[in-house]
Amino acid sequence: MKSLKVVLLDVDGTLVDSNDAHAQAWLEVFQRNGYPGKFEWVRELIGKGGDKLIPEITGLEGSSHEAKRLAKERRALFSREYLPQLRPFPGAEALLRRLREVGLELVVASSASEDELKPLLEVCGALPFVQHRTSSDDAQHSKPDPDIVQVALRKAGCSPGEAVMLGDTPYDVQAANTVGVRAIALRSGGHPDAALSGALVIYDDVADLLRNFDSSVFALRD
Repeated sequence: MKSLKVVLLDVDGTLVDSNDAHAQAWLEVFQRNGYPGKFEWVRELIGKGGDKLIPEITGLEGSSHEAKRLAKERRALFSREYLPQLRPFPGAEALLRRLREVGLELVVASSASEDELKPLLEVCGALPFVQHRTSSDDAQHSKPDPDIVQVALRKAGCSPGEAVMLGDTPYDVQAANTVGVRAIALRSGGHPDAALSGALVIYDDVADLLRNFDSSVFALRD
């Protein structure tokens, strides 16, 4: 890991405890509009963008007018009802500070839309530590397609071998691995280890990673 220069950061489920809230907001919108669904179905898909999630639950084309309407309704509901209640995972801000202290550049690579991303970064105190951020607005396809990771690499000006992805879902791991970026996974997103098996290493959450920082790839890269 001597070449490591950049950490690509997922946010939802990684830095902010928001996956359940996202799933509940989607489910509320689906049910309100007559689309059957269960919390467990939606929850498993959190980490993908609406372009993936809506078709899998409703059967609609992701680019259809109806899908875009549902996504807009969900964004409004989430921002109004759920976002104000969100909290960061313990240790999130401290981990970001430590990563910067050892000289790593931090670049957000999230499937969230830009209008949701900044408030989420404010929740976990990330804004002072992040050099660039990439959202679903910057990419044609959301995770697990690699578009967002590729844009984040371009913004950082680094090669895949110089970056590591920190995320909480198999979609983060797959998106990173597809373009040759190594991934570190967190169990805080609620996925079993088997689903995260493509990751270099798995930690419980950011606090666990912070406790083990001195033996992590971030500290050993020198």
